[in-house]
Amino acid sequence: MNLNQVTISVKNVEQSINFYQNLGLNLIVKSLPDYARFECVDGYATFSLHRNEEANNGTWIYFEVDNVDIKINQLLENNFIIDELPEDKPWLWREARLKDLDNNIIIIYNAGKNRKSPPWRI
Repeated sequence: MNLNQVTISVKNVEQSINFYQNLGLNLIVKSLPDYARFECVDGYATFSLHRNEEANNGTWIYFEVDNVDIKINQLLENNFIIDELPEDKPWLWREARLKDLDNNIIIIYNAGKNRKSPPWRI
């Protein structure tokens, strides 16, 4: 199996479209007020927003980039609030964290080979 699509709940799809476009995703479907879909610039996965007035605010979304520091600097230049600046983590990933408009946690990271083949892999 291959993960193809992730959909998260948001309270306002139109406002969230702007946020995720500014994050760097490419909008491919816009069906307001209930739905939007993006394609990731790298790879084949898609990412969707679905309107839910009771968004659960508990989703963690990981977007891998080649260079975390460059991406975070671009986001800072575009007035994004970064909750955790880039840092090398004990699990051998470099990552930074921010939140979207519904408090979903977004992790911008680079893991390289350690994403699927860390030294402690079974």
